Amino acid sequence: MNWTRPADLRAQVQKWWDRGEILASLVTGESVFPRHLMFKGPASGELADRFDEVRAWIADLREMPRCRVETRELRHRVLGTNAIPAEVWIDTVEDALALIGKQREAARFNALIEQTRERQPALLDWLAKRPLRALELFDEWGGLLDIVAWLKAHPRPSVYLRQVDIVGVHSKFIEVHRGVLSELLDLTLPSEAINSSVSGVMQFATRYGFREKPLRIRFRILDRERKLLPTGGEQDMTLDVESFARLDPKVSRVFITENEINFLAFPNVTDSLVIFGAGYGFEMLAQAAWLSHCRVHYWGDIDTHGFAILDQLRAHFEHVESLLMDHATLLAFKAQWGKEEKQTLRGLPRLNHEERALYDNLRDNRSGKNVRLEQEKIGFGWVESALVALR
Repeated sequence: MNWTRPADLRAQVQKWWDRGEILASLVTGESVFPRHLMFKGPASGELADRFDEVRAWIADLREMPRCRVETRELRHRVLGTNAIPAEVWIDTVEDALALIGKQREAARFNALIEQTRERQPALLDWLAKRPLRALELFDEWGGLLDIVAWLKAHPRPSVYLRQVDIVGVHSKFIEVHRGVLSELLDLTLPSEAINSSVSGVMQFATRYGFREKPLRIRFRILDRERKLLPTGGEQDMTLDVESFARLDPKVSRVFITENEINFLAFPNVTDSLVIFGAGYGFEMLAQAAWLSHCRVHYWGDIDTHGFAILDQLRAHFEHVESLLMDHATLLAFKAQWGKEEKQTLRGLPRLNHEERALYDNLRDNRSGKNVRLEQEKIGFGWVESALVALR
């Protein structure tokens, strides 16, 4: 029996809610009611064959609150004329809300509308487009409007996010809500206050004129004759990106490794330094033009992501050479193989022939399922031999 039941009717109204249609109408004032519900009742032949079931079905529909049920007359040669439900309508938004128990949520949303209309009317369109998201932010909405107002009064403020001083707004509030704030600010700030060349949560500060936390590069001088500090001991230093770009280390070879212990224990090498890598964040090295005049060696994990990082590094420095990322090293430490949780499968156009062959081997699981060899599991005797072979 596929007749429409009260639960089916409620489910249809719930879909209107889930799509945001009911709440959006509260913002726009464009009523979506009266509204017809999809409905299917018994055929004439079922009236006699299943009369008791039909009568119970009609009783259930009549008990449905907030619905207008329209009937049609169905004539039967034995049962005579009977009024059978044919259409069901929801006449008002209040009826719809009561039917699915959403009156409280609608009242909260109306409060958001009034608050927004009074303080930032330009955001009413956003409420209409993202009503359910707005409801999720009910407790934070006042703070979000405070930030919008502050940035309208202080466009491109050139301060750190946590320096914004708004009564009642926690210092981390902006950082937590950068995603939704981007949507709100794009609708309210003048175009000259927005750097449209960048976007996304990670570029929030740059897009709206805040100061960025300085990116830093950590490196060690591997040749005591090339020390940058006058004192002895470890030449382990960290510089901001701009200072690193202006550096003149007077070395001819640079190593990059992703593991901190490997970075700290990297053997002494004449005329060289080692950089503690930044995974997929090599843009910060691109400003250092002097790296283009050095031989650069990248040492990463032997797995698909390690080769993806190498490929990305070559987008900035095409002359980079891989180190200890070869088939012989992989086989030499088979006992140390681990499992890569989630492989990258895309093509890597900047790998050379040998690297691509090993990458394909790993990606296609020819040596085993999701094989990886982490760089810290390679014996240091093997590392030292590889460095000697470079000289």
